[in-house]
Amino acid sequence: MTENEIVHKIVGTALEVHKVLGPGLLESAYKECLAFKLEQMGLFVEKEKPMPLIFEEVQLEVGYRLDILVGQKVVIEIKSVELLNDVHLAQILTYMKLGNYKLGLLINFNVALLKQGIKRVINGTL
Repeated sequence: MTENEIVHKIVGTALEVHKVLGPGLLESAYKECLAFKLEQMGLFVEKEKPMPLIFEEVQLEVGYRLDILVGQKVVIEIKSVELLNDVHLAQILTYMKLGNYKLGLLINFNVALLKQGIKRVINGTL
């Protein structure tokens, strides 16, 4: 399955989760529900995937964790904030760079219409 096919399934599932839960919950609630539904669809889902940092050829475990990785290809960073800002974008870009992933979704569930809270992120450093 391609990254774009995976993203299509993720977005549809995120819309479904948001329709049921609405805005205002903690990020962890949305993450667990989204991961559960994606797994039900038969997708390979990794939650809280550790992301080591390689510095001067030494692997350092510094506590970076992806919210969700789907199909070993698409990074999902979940937020439940009033507004997404540049720090949130920098965070997902960092994870994508560290893991050499080319496509990600930054999803803010704390919005009235979820399509306004979804940002597709492309890693141009590959």
